[in-house]
Amino acid sequence: MSREESPIVRPVSPDEGYNWMHRAFLQAFMTHNVMTADEMKPILAHVITAHSMSLSPHAPPSPPDTSTLPDPDRPWTAGDITQPQITNTLQLINAQIEPYDFEIRSIRNQQTKLTTYAFVNKTSDSLTQLATKFSPSEIAYIRRVLDHMFEVNNTHTREVMAVKHTVASQLARPSRRSRQSQINGDADGETSQATVDAGISIQEADAVLDTLVAQSFFQKSRAGYYALAPRGLMELTPYLKETYNDDDDDPDDVIIRIRDCEGCREIVTYGVRCNNRDCGVRWHDACANSYYRGRARDQRGCPKCGTVCEGMCMWGEGG
Repeated sequence: MSREESPIVRPVSPDEGYNWMHRAFLQAFMTHNVMTADEMKPILAHVITAHSMSLSPHAPPSPPDTSTLPDPDRPWTAGDITQPQITNTLQLINAQIEPYDFEIRSIRNQQTKLTTYAFVNKTSDSLTQLATKFSPSEIAYIRRVLDHMFEVNNTHTREVMAVKHTVASQLARPSRRSRQSQINGDADGETSQATVDAGISIQEADAVLDTLVAQSFFQKSRAGYYALAPRGLMELTPYLKETYNDDDDDPDDVIIRIRDCEGCREIVTYGVRCNNRDCGVRWHDACANSYYRGRARDQRGCPKCGTVCEGMCMWGEGG
């Protein structure tokens, strides 16, 4: 059949029901694990084009709303993919993978402001998941790095929630006090000499950090600080709140180290805080800008304590 005799092929849209196109895109997503919308668009366009051609290999696929295109007889491009199509595609995929406790979630990168999508496990402890890729000693090292981020570098006067590369390297081996407590046993007397963590080498620690960055759990800033990347925040938020927040019954003993943004209510580890350091209000800077936009300076009061916002006080790296 010649091209002139080819039947007219109805445009294939990601708005249709779950099909081969969605399976192919899911496979591509699992290969990348983390993508932005701009990174997803060319992949989705390629998959839609391939799906269209599979329906009629002799007829070129047509993007939607061909009346606005100079040449309708061409493959899909990244520019043809809209945000609603991405949203609908992910909703259809999530409906299929939900029974297996997987989900493609999104979160806004706190620094670049770009929406980031990640393929995550909804139920398992993320550190337990990492045990399939790291040894027990390496997992213990990752815990020490997280402890340094969210305890040592997250105090009333030092709210950084990141760790310098040089410090992260020094955490390769546990402190002398930590090792001695393991030898002597914990409060319940359950720890024995056999379970003492001897640590790892600095070279091994650097390899772990590089792997975590490559897998988008950590991100490294130009200043040399490691912090949780969007994927790490999505997967580790329940663990972080359970581990580092102490919601005691006595209000005077409550310790909140992991906070949610006052605006979007998602976890915040980089942004701005209330000018009153004792106030618990923290914002992503974009959320704070949106909340205070258009208000006179003397009307920019904190929604919790009323302190006037006289300037953006950094929260996270640089704070």
